[in-house]
Amino acid sequence: MNATYKTLKEECYEANMELNALGLVIYTFGNVSAVDTDKAVFAIKPSGVPYETLQPNDMVIVDYDNTIVEGELRPSSDTKTHSFLYKNWPEIGGVAHTHAMYSVSWAQAQQDIPIFGTTHADHLTHDIPCAAPMADDLIAGNYEHNTGIQIVDCFNERQLDYKEVEMILIGNHGPFAWGKNASKAVYNTKVLETVAQMAYLTLQINPEAPRLKASLIKKHFERKHGKNAYYGQ
Repeated sequence: MNATYKTLKEECYEANMELNALGLVIYTFGNVSAVDTDKAVFAIKPSGVPYETLQPNDMVIVDYDNTIVEGELRPSSDTKTHSFLYKNWPEIGGVAHTHAMYSVSWAQAQQDIPIFGTTHADHLTHDIPCAAPMADDLIAGNYEHNTGIQIVDCFNERQLDYKEVEMILIGNHGPFAWGKNASKAVYNTKVLETVAQMAYLTLQINPEAPRLKASLIKKHFERKHGKNAYYGQ
């Protein structure tokens, strides 16, 4: 393994293995990337390689223009989405994408996930957004690159901060999440899937369930993330 990218590849590998261990992927359908902003490159899982055979050196190093810098395998088919996010959101360190069941179900229903409870509010103060399905001309074009445009456009239109809301659903497709590193991107993916399941079950029990009141949203988010946060050690 080239020593230049050894740490980056290992970070990417560990995050991909965690994605699988958490039950968030179906067969090979999932990927995580880890970025080195100083070098303007990122490591990403190779396309279609089973997790049980995956090795750290299999991770592919790609630049922001989607050129392979190092690696013998083809990178994930979602690589262009990852690179677009790194180009446009310079403060993220990792991106994850899955086809997890409940997240995908909300995406297929083309619905935002309402903020019903404190588990959701512990992580963000907004409904989890679902971007509109991609237009036909964009589907026929540079599809994966245009998925990145979908994500950034949705955040711009809704005036959301990618550093606070670290997850999104793509209509009829599925979830993407990101964070300060690849591990946090995986963490946010698991949070998204869990909140998606909780919201689904909430509406089964009570289709008229109310959104969480503003005072509880503020309290739960700020005790973890506010200037006077006191959760944890």
